[in-house]
Amino acid sequence: MTGVTIGVVGIFCFFALIAMKMPIAFAMSLVGFLGFGILSSFSSGFHMVSRELFGNFTSYSLSVIAMFVWMGFLAFYSGIGTNLYVFAYKLIGHWPGGLAIATQIACGTFGAICGSNTATAATMAAIALPEMEKYEYDSSLATASIAAGGVIGVLIPPSVIFIVYGMATEQSVGKLFIAGIIPGILLMCLFMGTIYLLTLRNPQLGPAGPRASWRERAVALKGGLGEAMAVFLLSVGGLFAGWFTPTEAGAVGVAGVLGVALLEKRLSWEKLRKSLQDTTRTTTMIMLMIAGAVIFGRFMAISRIPFELASWAGSLPLPPYAVMAIVLVIYFLLGCFIDALALVLLTIPIFYPLVVHSLGYDPIWFGVIIVLVVAMGVITPPVGMNVYIMKGVAPHIPLEVIFKGIWPFLSAVIICLIILIAFPSIVTFLPNIIN
Repeated sequence: MTGVTIGVVGIFCFFALIAMKMPIAFAMSLVGFLGFGILSSFSSGFHMVSRELFGNFTSYSLSVIAMFVWMGFLAFYSGIGTNLYVFAYKLIGHWPGGLAIATQIACGTFGAICGSNTATAATMAAIALPEMEKYEYDSSLATASIAAGGVIGVLIPPSVIFIVYGMATEQSVGKLFIAGIIPGILLMCLFMGTIYLLTLRNPQLGPAGPRASWRERAVALKGGLGEAMAVFLLSVGGLFAGWFTPTEAGAVGVAGVLGVALLEKRLSWEKLRKSLQDTTRTTTMIMLMIAGAVIFGRFMAISRIPFELASWAGSLPLPPYAVMAIVLVIYFLLGCFIDALALVLLTIPIFYPLVVHSLGYDPIWFGVIIVLVVAMGVITPPVGMNVYIMKGVAPHIPLEVIFKGIWPFLSAVIICLIILIAFPSIVTFLPNIIN
């Protein structure tokens, strides 16, 4: 069999292992090792696997993942997310659908110090859902708005997926971070507009809450947005300014969140222990997935599938944007079944050379587009991680009710995607300034 044939067989074997519930990291590693061994030699395969595993877990540059993950969990356990929601709630909670709109603002701001869609969704679910149920919000709108709001957390920096994409493609993590700011704000505004239009058409979906005084808003501003923005400007702002490397920026962010939590006396020893446990568990999972993806990528490279795919795409009688549309459809379909982080790691060796080298698209722009497309998978069936988080927080609400409310927000994501494809300068404007 040719290398391409073995590569295709390997991809099918990978999906078969996933269907049998094997962890994605182990499935990528196993298929990558066996495929590499068949095409080269198993002696070379063992050497390659040991080299990649050792190099991955001793890489200083990848320690940035642990820093930003810990920063997110510290923000979660210290209650910073609660203060952010209170601020947004006091500001616009009196609008029709105001609580759901406030949730989007809180998700966007929390994402600026968290970087995880699941942590953002879990935090806001615990805070916002009881308030929306108190004011008799429609269950579908309430749960779907929170699940969708979590998507904002992977676009607004810091973002773990941006870090992994940058490491896998050797692109600047700082530029990826700054490239995600405007698209993240755009998506947040589109979600807010979606909620406003839904409640404008049917006010019973999101009844208005009580109006807060300006004094209450000022107090909420100081306690919510102020501390979050201070941490964001300290860590990510310092990264943009060139004061810190990405790893140093993560460490500074951890120190900032830890300092705020200790000054406000909101972090007990038990919460600190839980944040460390969750950080260790999440970081290990990410590192294993990166190692597995690198091993699988070595197999893909030696099978020549990426090169043949790029050659085939280049020979198609289609303009580059049509080929790009096909790639995005593939990403969307795969995102319905594969975790966002795993999907990025799995497909980068295949599609990155095609899109960047053959079609000539900007790698930073492509990174933002891919993060947005794969993030759609966290709110679409059957995987829909954010939806299942909502189900865990609200077991009394049927799963189909949550998924029913997702579709307007999914439409908003698609509109955001179309805007970014039609006007790529929205993504590249800020990174080009700091270039």
